[in-house]
Amino acid sequence: MKSLIVEDKAYIRKGLLNLLELIEIDVQVIGECASVKEAVVVTNACQPELVFLDINLTDGNAFDFLEQTEHLNFKVIFITAYEEYALQALKSGAVDYLLKPVDIEELKIALQKVADLPVAEQKAQIKVAKQVFNNEDAKLILSLHDSFQVIDLNELQFCESDKGYTTFYCNDGKKYVVSKTLKEFEKRLTEANFTRPHQSFMVNLKFIDKYDKSGTIHLKNGKKIPVSSRKKDSFLTKFLKWNKN
Repeated sequence: MKSLIVEDKAYIRKGLLNLLELIEIDVQVIGECASVKEAVVVTNACQPELVFLDINLTDGNAFDFLEQTEHLNFKVIFITAYEEYALQALKSGAVDYLLKPVDIEELKIALQKVADLPVAEQKAQIKVAKQVFNNEDAKLILSLHDSFQVIDLNELQFCESDKGYTTFYCNDGKKYVVSKTLKEFEKRLTEANFTRPHQSFMVNLKFIDKYDKSGTIHLKNGKKIPVSSRKKDSFLTKFLKWNKN
């Protein structure tokens, strides 16, 4: 397969090239790119059959690149660091991906899978992943003990972290526990109008009923959430701006 590597870190590109030389599968690398802009130009000119595609690039992301080359038929193997939301997006579409640093056995498996997958089917999978990545559906996928649980962020009231575990409390009364710290979800939740008033909590602003000046958030369901003195100013700024809007 004529292949293109789109990755902004030179050492990752070099490592992938070295691995491709070691395997028996016939993959001809016709170019390397470090940005969306460069990758679009090279892809249109060279029309590769396979693109190794990093999720986050210097001037955009993988889905920006795919949107600008959607008229072409090529297959994709995504490459990503362990970024919670990127992985959730890819898993939601059942899209194949490689974690950095790339493992040679995982590379072989990915190449075999993509060789057997019709381009049209993969494009449908990528469309689902793109929706999640771009927050079009405001979903979060939790990796539980025996399943992946999809939750609607608009219905998530708050999260509580304790000893390396995080519990997600939903508006329908259900709760889900994952073996990850709250820090791993903070960026994603902040983008979805959550605030972190305390080291152990993140709260959905839409479910706040009031804040009393003793340093306590009252949720609409009666739950009380503490606000730490260190986070009080940042919380109040976001809370008052939210209510003003």
